[in-house]
Amino acid sequence: MTTAADYLATQFTLPPGSEASGPPESRGVPRDGVRLLVARPGQIEHRHFVDLPTLLEPGDLVVVNTSATVPAAVSGCRDDGHPASVHIATSLSPGEWVVELRQHDGCGPDLSTRPGQRLHLPGGVKLALSAGYPDAAPPARASRLWRAAVIPPTPLAEYLSVYGRPIGYGYLSKRYPLADYQTVYARQPGSAEMASAGRPFTAPLLVRLMSVGVTFAPIVLHAGVSSPEVYEPPAPERFEVPEPTARLVQSARESGHRVVAVGTTVVRALETAAHPGGVIKPARGWTDLVLTPSRPVRVVTGLITGLHAPQASHLRLLEAVAGVELVGAAYTAAVQHRYLWHEFGDSTLFLPECARRHNR
Repeated sequence: MTTAADYLATQFTLPPGSEASGPPESRGVPRDGVRLLVARPGQIEHRHFVDLPTLLEPGDLVVVNTSATVPAAVSGCRDDGHPASVHIATSLSPGEWVVELRQHDGCGPDLSTRPGQRLHLPGGVKLALSAGYPDAAPPARASRLWRAAVIPPTPLAEYLSVYGRPIGYGYLSKRYPLADYQTVYARQPGSAEMASAGRPFTAPLLVRLMSVGVTFAPIVLHAGVSSPEVYEPPAPERFEVPEPTARLVQSARESGHRVVAVGTTVVRALETAAHPGGVIKPARGWTDLVLTPSRPVRVVTGLITGLHAPQASHLRLLEAVAGVELVGAAYTAAVQHRYLWHEFGDSTLFLPECARRHNR
């Protein structure tokens, strides 16, 4: 069995007080005022997100995820009447959802869950857990995510709009409204958890970036339910890389400009659509791609992202973009300088090479 230590090269320990307990606005900081750690080979720089127009170059392409967050947490109960907190990752059909059960105290997933367990949700909906997702776990290992038959079959989006609330974890000081979990460019509802790398963007900042010659392009990847407590590779997720975006990525690469992904979701979508040799074409469907240094990126040459938990598989994706050494240096500096972690925390910008060195 692969362990986190076997899998992760970047190792660190979060000191107390390093987890953002709420949106930056709640602590008097504007969205684009969060700190930004800029990591280049041999250089770590401490800036603020609002400085981004001075850090990118004319002709750089920034790719964003326009998936909007849905209120994917629901309170229910088990057959024995005990309360159950359910996080709904995605819908496979109106009759089958993918769910995670959480411990009642919120301190991690409930790994005692077994096939056949039934859950009663508001609105008369019942869930019957059938098998681990994406694959049934061997008997000796518990699953975190489960396939669940939905009785009666129920469209997920409509159900969550009535009974759901945003997913929140124990490091948050309170529950926050769904609006706090949206990026300014969110358009297509579908993410169980916010594609949080793009949260610091504001409309004025987008205008400033475009005014200095930075181009933007969209993809969609509906993020499922991660876990800050349990190391695991990402589960399959729905995505789309539209034809205009594929064309812009190809053009940026051919002209030697950076392709800067805003978040690990964007990296995953673009790299799923990328063919060997770096040719990218329109694509849509489900991606089960797992990026690591042994399966490095083909088209992404820069990354804007938040700070990930010590055992998150996202760290391996960062290493696939920027290399083990640069990611390690960035996280060492972030810990030393007391950056804030998680979806409402600070940001990083990885620029592993000069833009015009790519593909030349």
